[in-house]
Amino acid sequence: MTKKTANDNKSFKQGDFIVYPAHGVGQVTGVEKDTVAGFDIEVYVVTFEQDKMTLRVPTAKADVSGMRPLSSDRIVKDAMKTLKGKAQVKRTMWSRRAQEYEAKINSGDLIMIAEVVRDLHRAEDQPEQSYSERQLYESALDRMVRELAAVENIEHDKAREMLSVSLAKKAA
Repeated sequence: MTKKTANDNKSFKQGDFIVYPAHGVGQVTGVEKDTVAGFDIEVYVVTFEQDKMTLRVPTAKADVSGMRPLSSDRIVKDAMKTLKGKAQVKRTMWSRRAQEYEAKINSGDLIMIAEVVRDLHRAEDQPEQSYSERQLYESALDRMVRELAAVENIEHDKAREMLSVSLAKKAA
């Protein structure tokens, strides 16, 4: 019976969309019992359609792993506001900044991801990005698009367009 109470504090149901920090938006396709090293555990089965991947997260460890429900409307609004802000690029070596950006992307925090998108976004009249900058930018943008699309229940293209509009307002 103790397993149920561990699951009650933040139970995800089949069909729920969630955010897993290292992989972005996924969908809970079920809750199953598995036997690992002789122990019976309950796991969330989470699929990430875009990566063609399935993850099994022990229900008792969902909180510790950072697995969370989709962002609230308020957080989405704050993230969109963050996009319109002025880029805050530190004057440190690129390798150090790249590590910080990677950590923000993998945090799963929508506002931190928005900061990466804002800081690495280049307008048409700005110099070209390096390959690694472009990779980090695309990774952060993709995470934001997927969560925005899931929260707003819209197509990915429409979500990408919404982000582009916000980024364009930043330049103006």
